[in-house]
Amino acid sequence: MGKCTTEKVTEVKHWTDTLFSFKTTRNRSLRFKNGHFVMIGLIVDGKPLLRAYSVVSPNYEEQLEFLSIKVPDGPLTSRLQHIKVGDDILVGEKAVGTLVIDDLNPGKHLYLLSTGTGLAPFMSIIRDPDTYERFEKIVLVHGVRQKAELAYKDYIENELPNDEFLSEIINGRLLYYPTVTREAFTHTGRITKALTEGNLFRDLKLPKLSSEIDRAMICGSPEMLSEISSILDNFGLAASPSQGRLGDYVIERAFVGE
Repeated sequence: MGKCTTEKVTEVKHWTDTLFSFKTTRNRSLRFKNGHFVMIGLIVDGKPLLRAYSVVSPNYEEQLEFLSIKVPDGPLTSRLQHIKVGDDILVGEKAVGTLVIDDLNPGKHLYLLSTGTGLAPFMSIIRDPDTYERFEKIVLVHGVRQKAELAYKDYIENELPNDEFLSEIINGRLLYYPTVTREAFTHTGRITKALTEGNLFRDLKLPKLSSEIDRAMICGSPEMLSEISSILDNFGLAASPSQGRLGDYVIERAFVGE
């Protein structure tokens, strides 16, 4: 499973009964691209139990941040959800992943399409100055069941636009589109519906997807990845065939399922 360092938990936030995030110290030797994931975990019965987690924090921050679901009988998350400040946690020494802007063709608009904890890698990407060097507008779409699951909503809408270092870069260029499926909300329904029926584009006053100017990144469950990949294909966008090769959109298959 690769080498790990032992880090300390520095902060824990419980968003809902099934969703939490936490921060840890960061070994100075860890290097990663925004959008990457690392293996993290705990020692269970004397052995490391690790799972892949995308890094929420951008690569220039001194601490690491992660977003996780809680699964009552999950081998890792049933334990991980009870961590407290000061606890030890294992963090892999190598970061990898396919959700990197380097693998996208040049374009005008970048759509970040996520459900649930799939938001995690995009939180680092929307805070990366290089993202705004590459694209004119960044459209962050986050689909959840209930509005309480819209992790980081207040941060995205209120804190990030006033960030001391990023506000000037981001100003007017980051479009946030949260959508909820099981409660009344500003935007309702699944991301697939927002794309195919055009609500997303009408609400944001953007043209429908075009392979000429639009690029996308997708992170969510395997079913979500498959469905949205098919939709993007129908719009004429081509997937990156493999890591390091350019495409109109990229996906991440590593996700936390337990």
